[in-house]
Amino acid sequence: MGYILGLRCVLCGEEYNTNQVTYVCPKHGDEGILDVVYDYAAIGRAFSRNDLANKPPNIWRYQTLLPIPDVSIDDTTGALWSVGWTPLYHAERLGRDLGLAHLYVKDDGRNPTASLKDRASAVAVIKAREAGAEVATTASSGNAASALAGMAASTGLPTVIFVPETAPQAKVAQLLIFGARVLLVQGTYDQAFDLCLAASKEYGWYCRNTAYNPYMSEGKKTAAYEICEQLNWRAPDRIFVSVGDGCIIGGLWKGLRDLAALGWIDRMPKLMGVQAAGSAVLVEAWRRGTEEITPIVPQTIADSISVGIPRDRIKALRAVRETGGAYLAVTDEEILDAMRLLARGAGVFAEPAGATAYAGLVQAEHAGQVDSGERVVVLVTGNGLKDVASAIKATGQAQRIAPTMDAVRAAVPKMP
Repeated sequence: MGYILGLRCVLCGEEYNTNQVTYVCPKHGDEGILDVVYDYAAIGRAFSRNDLANKPPNIWRYQTLLPIPDVSIDDTTGALWSVGWTPLYHAERLGRDLGLAHLYVKDDGRNPTASLKDRASAVAVIKAREAGAEVATTASSGNAASALAGMAASTGLPTVIFVPETAPQAKVAQLLIFGARVLLVQGTYDQAFDLCLAASKEYGWYCRNTAYNPYMSEGKKTAAYEICEQLNWRAPDRIFVSVGDGCIIGGLWKGLRDLAALGWIDRMPKLMGVQAAGSAVLVEAWRRGTEEITPIVPQTIADSISVGIPRDRIKALRAVRETGGAYLAVTDEEILDAMRLLARGAGVFAEPAGATAYAGLVQAEHAGQVDSGERVVVLVTGNGLKDVASAIKATGQAQRIAPTMDAVRAAVPKMP
């Protein structure tokens, strides 16, 4: 399959051809997470970063570094063709407040279904079609589900989605409008995940589940490619990103390793994983220096990262440890503050999970963990319209007035 050498188990190192296994290492069952292995020498001979100049502004510009080398423009219609190449803003005002001259915000809420998860779901839909699947499925707290439903709808692929019944209504509405069969699970995301796996095995559906499907990291790694390319291949010193299941931070790490192996960047950024304090399983494992986790029942407003059993925990922990980064935990109050700060300081409307990364940067800067001269990127993973209730909680209600100028004068006596 193009430049892919095979799939390697992150637990035991066993390698397989892509036609030997579909999802996980047989030696470890559903826990046997696989990583895609590439022939970097062959890629380097056939392709250089200069070849990107005339490529389309989406994730398919990196086709040579993806597990779908046969994709063509005709194959990627509608929303599927619009994923990626989201803006990277030089957030000067926010940077001044933090004493950081080189602060950037990557707004992945600008993807077709308004989250970074479109990157993985676009790859999932291509792989499902490649496998001849008649139905695709996933479990999600909302964003991955919306992304799969939207990408699949653009190709006519039916989807069955498992989400906890506590998922924000805006995300459920997205699923329904895209035509997905939505199953609201009376339980946690982790229970929805396990139920989705069982159903996919019984019905033969193509499963997009995070960590279980090895190709999801491959879609998410394209965010790292874009960050480095948008910075003219000067890799940042640190990337802050929110973490739930761990697939996004693991994907960033994979993308950075790809670029380093090809010689396209000269250093590895430190990856800074940020979790909600009520769902900080990986923070605790990182602090203890272990890859073993203690499952919890998560409690946080950041539903997209409300995870009690991070499924991609091995990659997520190694991503931070092997780049010299750190894990941080932030409170829901800090997350709400970050939503306001991002919106008012950079014009970026982030959902709670998306703003969590910025809350982590604020905490790290105040603790002296970030040098003022560092080049820092905050990755915002989802748009605030995904969770309007939390946005209103962050800002308060609008002011009601009578339809008179006297009422206006009373409400707004003076504007700066």
